[in-house]
Amino acid sequence: MDFIKKLSGDDKAEATPNPVATEAGSQNTKNDQSGSGGGLLDKMNNALGGGAKGEKKEDGLDKAVDWVQEHILKQGPQTNESAVEQAKDEAITDTIREQFKKATGREFPVADK
Repeated sequence: MDFIKKLSGDDKAEATPNPVATEAGSQNTKNDQSGSGGGLLDKMNNALGGGAKGEKKEDGLDKAVDWVQEHILKQGPQTNESAVEQAKDEAITDTIREQFKKATGREFPVADK
């Protein structure tokens, strides 16, 4: 089991919080636990176009879909999506572009990246 945890980057031991820790120290512990471990799964996700690098490649319509998912549908932060989630968003934007062209006969005003 330790081998699998090490591959996935989840090999950090669970630490019990120090009751006299400062607020900044508590914040660092939270960031360490929720941050990317840089494991095999993270590397695969980044290679497939997910993660922060994939977010940088989004066009305006992709960002608009992320905004709707985060603020209207309350699906949480969309700043570091997996490759699967980004592929789903791309399918949504492709459908929007296709339906816009069917309805108007013109291309969608925001170019696809």
